[in-house]
Amino acid sequence: MRERSKELELIMSGIGGQGVQLIGKALALAAIAEGQHALVYGEYGGEMRGGKSLVNVVIGPQRLRALPIVASATHVIAQHQKYWDEILPRVGPAALVVADSAIAEHIRLPTQKLATIPGNELGRQAGNAMAAGFVMLAGFATLTGIVTIDSLIAAMKQLVPSYRRQHIETNERALRLGAEAAASASAALATA
Repeated sequence: MRERSKELELIMSGIGGQGVQLIGKALALAAIAEGQHALVYGEYGGEMRGGKSLVNVVIGPQRLRALPIVASATHVIAQHQKYWDEILPRVGPAALVVADSAIAEHIRLPTQKLATIPGNELGRQAGNAMAAGFVMLAGFATLTGIVTIDSLIAAMKQLVPSYRRQHIETNERALRLGAEAAASASAALATA
């Protein structure tokens, strides 16, 4: 469980089409609903699919004053290895990196802690591989205690546009599966 008196500085990384921007907004909205302060800043290329997609999220107990461009992340969610070498210099030396187990072997970490969650696999199990981001988000939230799964579900429901409402049940299943998977990741972290 995270100490709530400090700011959490998170980088979510992936590629366009993985929903990285959506899950960043969902985390910030869930944090705000729980009485915390949050800022979100997206970084992405012009490509619709396959280009770099990063989200900086800062969550804290007090009002945040600066644009959240995270220079030394305390936490990272990694969904794709494609731009990892570009991201690694922005990862703090004691950071917790939560990576999709499908890419874990490509994630080099000199000093940081690594937790793996089978995001792609559980996304498919939830009903759509595109829900992997919600699996990873729930795993991260459960490992850190930053927000509850119920708050994430409520935020996701608010953010899903009307023309994508058919995905809400799948996304909720993905969030719940991610929370369950975090128990294994937590045990592995404790023994590392």
